Amino acid sequence: MTVNLEVAEGVGTLRLDRPPMNALDVATQDRLKELAEEATRRDDVRAVVIYGGDKVFAAGADIKEMQAMDHTAMVLRSRALQESFTAVARIPKPVVAAVTGYALGGGCELALCADYRIAGDNAKLGQPEILLGLIPGAGGTQRLARLIGPSKAKDLIFTGRMVKADEARELGLVDRVVAPDQVYAEAHAWAAKLAQGPAIALRAAKESIDTGLETDIETGLAVERNWFAGLFATEDRERGMRSFVEEGPGKAKFV
Repeated sequence: MTVNLEVAEGVGTLRLDRPPMNALDVATQDRLKELAEEATRRDDVRAVVIYGGDKVFAAGADIKEMQAMDHTAMVLRSRALQESFTAVARIPKPVVAAVTGYALGGGCELALCADYRIAGDNAKLGQPEILLGLIPGAGGTQRLARLIGPSKAKDLIFTGRMVKADEARELGLVDRVVAPDQVYAEAHAWAAKLAQGPAIALRAAKESIDTGLETDIETGLAVERNWFAGLFATEDRERGMRSFVEEGPGKAKFV
């Protein structure tokens, strides 16, 4: 399989495995969607790591496969392409991308679907589609602009240039930079910590933030308000408040 889901300690790792460059062909896209939906359903998956291995995250789409497609074929395929990435973005649990080596084109767009990005200092990220006479088609024009702002996103998309890890951090494209051999361990530790947290509250926080970014503030506030009140019906809320009163902050054990 070109993508695998491995689960340990409440953390599901979506592992890209299509050497040498983890090119995201149609089969890989479909498999990614399938496993993202599985990670969403599974109660034993409480947080997710997206990882391409210690050498490369994903160097983009399979250009040879795309070259053979005409306009009609891509009209039929483009929605499925976006839906495979959206399935990752909509996993209602904390998701971290562990980025080593190249994360270009679709690889960069996949990293954008995560909530947090940890990169090796050997990472190179970018949206080089313009160099093929194209634009990003798996969410890059939308998610990148929302993450780093429109002018910075336009610079990367208009020029197609790659940025190294340090510049990516300065732009806000990645959140932390570590040694390449520490990328997965750091990402797994981030996910494992959140996997011990209140699952429904984490879901509420993620949905409230993401919905707010996609709509007007009044709608976002309504989503936040409804989730906030709804969490008062959960056992985790009872445990969290009781623990705070009796033991002090940060000691609650959630179900």
